[in-house]
Amino acid sequence: MARILVIDDDETFSYVLKRACSRQGHEVMLSASACEAKEASAGMFDIVFLDISLPDGNGLSLLPLLLGSEGHPEVIVITGHDNRDWLEQALMAGAWDFIRKDDSLDTVFAALEQALLYHQNRCGAQLSSSGQRTTPLKRNRLVGSGAAIGRCLESVIQCADSDVCVLLSGETGTGKEVFARTIHENSGRQNGPFIVVDCAALPENLAESLLFGHVRGAFTGAITRENGLIPEADGGTLFLDEVGELPLSLQKVFLRVLQEKRVRPVGSTQETPCDFRLIAATNRNLEHMVEEESFRRDLFYRLQTVHIPLPPLRERQEDILPLAHHFCAHFSELYALPAKQLATGTATALQLYGWPGNVRELCGAMERSVLTAGRASVIFPQHLPTGIRIHAATQRLAALSVPKEEKGSSVSESGLPSYAEFREQVWQKEEGRYLARILDQTGGSISEACEVTGLSRSRLYALLKRHGLTR
Repeated sequence: MARILVIDDDETFSYVLKRACSRQGHEVMLSASACEAKEASAGMFDIVFLDISLPDGNGLSLLPLLLGSEGHPEVIVITGHDNRDWLEQALMAGAWDFIRKDDSLDTVFAALEQALLYHQNRCGAQLSSSGQRTTPLKRNRLVGSGAAIGRCLESVIQCADSDVCVLLSGETGTGKEVFARTIHENSGRQNGPFIVVDCAALPENLAESLLFGHVRGAFTGAITRENGLIPEADGGTLFLDEVGELPLSLQKVFLRVLQEKRVRPVGSTQETPCDFRLIAATNRNLEHMVEEESFRRDLFYRLQTVHIPLPPLRERQEDILPLAHHFCAHFSELYALPAKQLATGTATALQLYGWPGNVRELCGAMERSVLTAGRASVIFPQHLPTGIRIHAATQRLAALSVPKEEKGSSVSESGLPSYAEFREQVWQKEEGRYLARILDQTGGSISEACEVTGLSRSRLYALLKRHGLTR
C-alpha cells in the first residue's frame, strides 16, 4: 500500500494513528521531533502527517524539505487547536489538508484516502511508462530546481494544455510575466500572439479604446480604425499584468468579453469574435479588494480558475546562486564580455541578502556586476551593488559579535521572536532600505522609481508611506 511518515511528539496519538494505518496495510514510520523528521525525510514516503507544534521547533518549517524530498509526498497537517494563521500558511506552502487530533478515525482515513488518490493520480499523470515526463516542459527563462519553484512548474504543466484562466500572484519581481510566457509557450496557442497589457499603465480615459479598439470617428482624434489589444490576442494569449489596477468601470465590460469572447470596439454597433486565452497577474490581495468592493467578485472568481502563487526569492534560497550564474552568463554574452565566475565572497553575499526586489533585483544586480567587472573573469564582492555588500558585512559583523555562550543557545529560549516574526522584521527592514536606495538612485522621482521597481504608483506610495519615506 502506502508508505506513511507521522511527525508528532504526542506518543499516544502517534501510536493510535500508526496502529490504525498499519491495519489497512500501510507501512508507517514515526518521528517525534523536527530533528528526527529531517533524517527520516531522506526516505521515500507517499503521505506525511505533520504536527504544527514540535518540541524543537515549528512543524511548518519542515514543509519545504518534505515537499521537495524524493517521494514528493502529500502533507496532512495535524493541529490540536484552532489556529487559522498557521493553517493558512500551511496550505499556502503546499500542504494537502489538515486534521484535528480530536477528529474521528473515519475523518482521518477520509483525508488519507483522498490524499493517496491524488498522489497516485499526480504521479501517474507526470510519468510515462519509461519514467519520463510525457511532454518536456519548455522552461523559457525559468531557472531553479527548489521545491517552491517545483510546485509552480507542476501547476504550469497541469494547466498549460487547457484554455482555463490562470491567475499568477506574488510580490513584485517574482517573475510573473516569465511564468505567463512559459504557460503560453507550452500551450496549443504557442504559435499565436502573446499580448501584454499593463493595467497599471492604462490611462482611464483611453483604457476602453486601448483594450477593445475603436472605429473611425468614435471620438475626437479617432481618424483611423484601431483594433485594440484584446483583438490582437486573437488565436493566442492575453496577459493582463497588474490586473488589480484595472479600472472598476471596465471590469464589468471585460468580464462580458471574457465570457462571450466577443469584442465591440468603441463607437461600433457590431461585435467581432475574439478567441484568446487569459492569464492575469497581480501583486495585490484581490480577495481583500473584493471585500473592499474595489474589485468585482464575479471577475475575481473567473480569473482564478487556476491560481499559481509565486514564492518570493527569500523563500528560494537554493535557487539564488543558479539564478545568479544564469544572469551572469546572459549579460556576459549580451555585452560581449568574457565568461565570469562568482568568487566565494560574492556567492556568500548574494545568499545573505534578503532580495526585497526578488528575481528582478537579482537580475539588475548581476547586470551591474558584470559591467563593473568588465573583462575580468571573476566577479568579486567589490563588483556588487553597495547595498548588498553592506548587508553582507553587517550580517558577518553581527555573527562575530554574538557571545560564544549565545551561539549555542536554543532558538526556543524565552524572549526570542518566532521564526515568522523574525522573518517579517527582517523583511520590513530590508524593504525600507531597498525603497530608500531606489529614491536615492532616482533622485526622488516617483515615475522613475515606478519604472525601476515595476510597482504601480499607488502601490509605491503606500510602501513609502509605510516606511516613513514620503516627503
